[in-house]
Amino acid sequence: MFEGFIRTEITTSGARIHLRHGGDGSPLLLLHGNPLTHVSWHKIAGRLAERFHVVAADLRGYGDSVGPEDGGENHINYSFRAMAQDHVEAMEKLGYREFFAAGHDRGARTVHRMCLDHSGRVKRAAVIDILPNYHIWTHASKNWAMKSWHWLFMAQPYDLPERMMAGVPAQWFMEKKLSKPGIGLGFFDPEAFAEYVRCFTWKTIRGSCEDYRACATCDFEMDEADKKAGRKVDCPLLVLWGAKSHTGTVYGDVLSVWRDYALEISGGPVACGHYVPEEAPDETLAWLLRHFGDRAA
Repeated sequence: MFEGFIRTEITTSGARIHLRHGGDGSPLLLLHGNPLTHVSWHKIAGRLAERFHVVAADLRGYGDSVGPEDGGENHINYSFRAMAQDHVEAMEKLGYREFFAAGHDRGARTVHRMCLDHSGRVKRAAVIDILPNYHIWTHASKNWAMKSWHWLFMAQPYDLPERMMAGVPAQWFMEKKLSKPGIGLGFFDPEAFAEYVRCFTWKTIRGSCEDYRACATCDFEMDEADKKAGRKVDCPLLVLWGAKSHTGTVYGDVLSVWRDYALEISGGPVACGHYVPEEAPDETLAWLLRHFGDRAA
């Protein structure tokens, strides 16, 4: 995986970020979801690197990236604002003040916040299989809660979810967490899945729980303030989602929701579940090339 890419670590003002980068062209940042790592992009990163300088990074606390042990007041150290700041700094240290950005799941939420906090830097963006945090928290339902149980479980006070998640084998937890009804695990490359298991340590469990606590507290406060102020993503935004995922099955017309949060959007459903870049890599690649291709960051 990631043949020809350079592996490195960059120290930001708040974390140590592990990443791989390779290719030539306009810079394109790729961010992953929970409980994955940058490896989730392995099926398309090499092909994207034929057109872009691809930077695939681990979020703070995930993979081989390291964030603060303490979540901080109101869990601010694991907010999407803090995560976005990490990658703005990492991209600048790689020589890029302006760049494209695409994210899946938690990485997509980081990209959404990055577009709001650093609109002059993110020239075009893509978010995969999410709806805005504010919309989710203000439109919760039984159907959503049953399919997104980990949002509420992982947001519980330290250290209840941490101890429960660490109390079972990492392989078992990852199999249960990543296998979705009617879809299973067959689309995961064994090498990639083994990497997710390897990285599922106490450090990752702690950081990811703080991420979900932040989402329900300080992130929601930021999102509510932006909503009241009428702030929207002002760069062209591609929105993709899995037609069989919780996003597609619970909310239906995802684009209609995003129109209230972004000025210029495009996109549509992909015939797969939640893990879009790994379940449907060819279609994901085609969408990304149409959105980012032949444009200068």
